[in-house]
Amino acid sequence: MKVKEINSSGLMSTFLIWSAIAGVGMISQQAIASSITEALEKGKPVLDVRLRAEMVDQDGKNEKANALTARTRIGYMSGEFSGFKGYFEFENITAVKDDYNSLTNNKTAYPVVADPEGSEVNQAFLSYGGVKGLTAKVGRQRIILDNARFVGNVGWRQNEQTYDAALLKASMIKDVIATYAFVDGINGITGGSAETDSHLINLSYKGLPATKLTAYSYLIDMESGADNKTLGLSASGKFAVSDSMKMLYAAEVAQMSDYADNDSGNSADYYSIEAGAALKPVTLKLGYEVLGGDGTTSFSTPLATKHKFNGWADVFLKTPDNGLVDMYLTAVGKIKGVKLLAVYHNYSSDTGGDDYGSEINLLAAKKFGKHYTAGVKYANYMAGDIKSDINKIWLWGGLKF
Repeated sequence: MKVKEINSSGLMSTFLIWSAIAGVGMISQQAIASSITEALEKGKPVLDVRLRAEMVDQDGKNEKANALTARTRIGYMSGEFSGFKGYFEFENITAVKDDYNSLTNNKTAYPVVADPEGSEVNQAFLSYGGVKGLTAKVGRQRIILDNARFVGNVGWRQNEQTYDAALLKASMIKDVIATYAFVDGINGITGGSAETDSHLINLSYKGLPATKLTAYSYLIDMESGADNKTLGLSASGKFAVSDSMKMLYAAEVAQMSDYADNDSGNSADYYSIEAGAALKPVTLKLGYEVLGGDGTTSFSTPLATKHKFNGWADVFLKTPDNGLVDMYLTAVGKIKGVKLLAVYHNYSSDTGGDDYGSEINLLAAKKFGKHYTAGVKYANYMAGDIKSDINKIWLWGGLKF
């Protein structure tokens, strides 16, 4: 079983910088030792276990995928010392039943279930929150910006995506939240790591009635050469029209273009609009999302939690060259503590008039007390002019302390 280590030289240098900062001050060695000991004693262990079965039936594959995987995370969060906290988390993914293509096991006769076996340091960071309205975090960490459409942790997969990064978040100005992250390593869901020198900038403002405005700039510089920058704006909010009804809306535009060593001259646009109504106990949403494509270049979201968008069958993790148009209808509610969610997608190309098919997604999940969860999820993709039909079913249970 492969164990992945923190091996980024940039990450090591940031740890050394934080160590130097922590040593500044006129505090006696005895006081430091006492405070650190107290912080460790007040720390909290973390246990997070998820057992999941995933079954995939895909046209064109000789075999059906049957995966039963267990993900275990064991961590420890220290108490606070002079505004500092430390966290360490180890993760293991074990396949109890491995009749599937994990993307690393060479079982290509089976459909893909992107949950390879492995062990790794999932998170290891030092954080600082000693100044009101200012937090900082350095090390291997989970980063989720906004709704994870452009930067996320791919939390649905057993091995989540984490970042070797230095992150600063400021909320000292009323209604304004500014986030900046320098990323020098991306730890993917299949166990590999990618070196990068990327900058993530996100600025939001919530001072307007029923509106949140967000501007962002994501400058991705990968050693592999997959460089691009994405600049975008979004607006979202909700407002009451009666005691029993609220209206919801969201709109977003973005452009992807060349950055760093990429000088192709190509660019692609993104835009989405969503409207909905919250009618207890059901919320309905209608959305229209476009990832532009001209047959050569298409809009990509390399750091996104892609499973959350464009269908759970994961057919469009890579945007087709002709782009993607996704019209969708969502209904979500809760009955006797059970979350129920249904989504219908209709897909087509941005250029060329291609029919990309449709998809139905269904979910039922429930929390039991503070620590336990269970759920079932289904995806049925019905192919159009490209791809192939796919049916997926998931069953899972989890505990977290």
